[in-house]
Amino acid sequence: MDEENKEAVTPEDPADQAIDPVDRLAALEAEVAEWKDRALRAAAETENVRRRGQKEREDANKYAVSNFARDLVSSVDNLRRAVDSVPEAKISDDLTRTLLAGVAATERELLNALEKNGVKRIDPKGERFDHNLHQAIFEAENTGQPAGTVVEVLQAGYVLHDRLLRPAMVGVAKGGEAPARVDTTV
Repeated sequence: MDEENKEAVTPEDPADQAIDPVDRLAALEAEVAEWKDRALRAAAETENVRRRGQKEREDANKYAVSNFARDLVSSVDNLRRAVDSVPEAKISDDLTRTLLAGVAATERELLNALEKNGVKRIDPKGERFDHNLHQAIFEAENTGQPAGTVVEVLQAGYVLHDRLLRPAMVGVAKGGEAPARVDTTV
């Protein structure tokens, strides 16, 4: 072979000879660490997206009936009003008694169906007022109850699992003795 071809065939690049192998190794290790970090972050982000999607699916399944349930609770309330509208002493015939028993049975069945699907009735009479579950309509004085106690329920409230569907419309005791506070400090 001639001399010109020998120089052209040499695979060594003068730029490669200038880089120290230790420096080259350190640069490659840094690059590997960077790619490993990127891969771990991508895996973590993928896991977060998966968990978020799973929670959203579970919530959608759990709370999908909320609008339907919100519409039904008004019907349950109307059935209760129908039963309460006729005092027991005023019922004179068996037909009226049977009709009211049927309305009460329908109300019970609707409440059972709602409860099977996670809807619970809130009837807080005598309990401490909770602004997360109750809506105060009026304050009553001289009730003999501690201040902040629910003394009358105008309309029952409802929750679906742990979410409020409709707050209970209540009357709250005003004045009087303050309810005992539970000391939670240790």
